[in-house]
Order: sequence, then C-alpha cells, then structure tokens
Amino acid sequence: MSTHTPTAESRVPMIAPSLLSADFLRLGDEVSSIEAAGADLLHVDVMDGHFVPNLTFGPPIIAKIRERATRPLDVHLMIETPERWVERYVEAGAAWLTVHVEASVHLHRTLEQIRQAGAEPGVVLNPSTPEGTLDYVLDLCHHLLVMSVNPGFGGQRFIGGVLPKVERIAETIARRGLATLVEIDGGIGPQTIRSAWDAGASVFVAGQAVFGVPDRAARIAELRAACG
Repeated sequence: MSTHTPTAESRVPMIAPSLLSADFLRLGDEVSSIEAAGADLLHVDVMDGHFVPNLTFGPPIIAKIRERATRPLDVHLMIETPERWVERYVEAGAAWLTVHVEASVHLHRTLEQIRQAGAEPGVVLNPSTPEGTLDYVLDLCHHLLVMSVNPGFGGQRFIGGVLPKVERIAETIARRGLATLVEIDGGIGPQTIRSAWDAGASVFVAGQAVFGVPDRAARIAELRAACG
C-alpha cells in the first residue's frame, strides 16, 4: 500500500454522482450522460431493506451498469453481513467497495477480503459513529466514507455536525502517513461542498445536486471549482 501522504496542495476534488438519483428507466443513458458531464466515479448505493429501510441495486444491475460505464464504480454496501456479498459485488464490477463499520462484526477480515477479491476497500461511518472505530483498520482502507446524512434515502439535508469528524480523520491520515482518501456522502451541493473540502474530504458523492439540474456538466464543473 502506498504511504504517500496527500497534502492540501496535492489534493484533487473527485465528483462521484450517485446513481440513486438517476432515472432508472434510462439507466444506461444516464450513466453515459453523467460520464460525459465529467464524473470521476459512479457512486452506486446498495440497500437491503434491513440495514437501511430501502431496496436498490443488486449484482445483476451493477453488472449491466459496468457494461456501459467507463469510470470506476464506487459501490457502497448498506447491507447486513456484507462479507457474504463481497465477491459477488466485485465480480459484478465494483472497483471501490465500501462497508459500514456498524454492519461488519469482523471488519479487519472483511477489508482484507475486499482487497483479495480485487477491489479497493473502504469503510463507511454513519453520522453518529465516532472515528475511533477506525483506529485498527485505517491502514487497510483505500478510502473512508463519512455519511453527512443518515443512510437509506436520497435528497436529505446536509448534517454539518460531521465536519469536525472529517477534520479529525484527515488529520489522523496525515499524521500516520497514509494515502487513504476521505469521501463524504449526503447533501453535497454548491452550498456545502467547500466546507467539506476545507475539512479534508476530496471525494464528493452528489445525487440530486447533479442529476436534478439541466446542465450536468456545468454543475460538476461548479462543484469542482468550489473546492478552489
């Protein structure tokens, strides 16, 4: 694993539009549209109706998305016992695979399982979950996703109270000389992205802020420019 530490000057904002906000009847066209607009990643929310009160994409749908996509798929597992599904989602096309600390009893083992399956491993923290839960697995993480809404639904209001947690995570990554990327998901848009960037995030999941506007390329450019 790389030990190069990103600095404030070397960080580059990455925009990961969430396909949860796409038009599901035109999903292939939506993938092509959002990539042409400048997306760096495609964020795919997987929900099981148990860990969160909603149902979304399974492996067959992700495999179809992968057939159309040219950008990496950033797959966020909001499911119970994610270790049972790691290989299935990697085979379907997940390039980044992220599991919740709250859902994985043997988190260290699950992260190693993700890497062995061929994807970049990441951990998600819900808004109320402290960053100390990462102390013994942070060196295994390619990325760390902080939820700035409670998971399960799109279109929620940004929870600004998570920003100090983002700051502490970014400081810990820098202090330990890691290359772990800090990602944030929930309520990200033109009015919130700069504060998340200043706190230390560099990967931004945006749903309605991108899919809900007529000119998606202009919006992605706006979000990227807001990071200065």
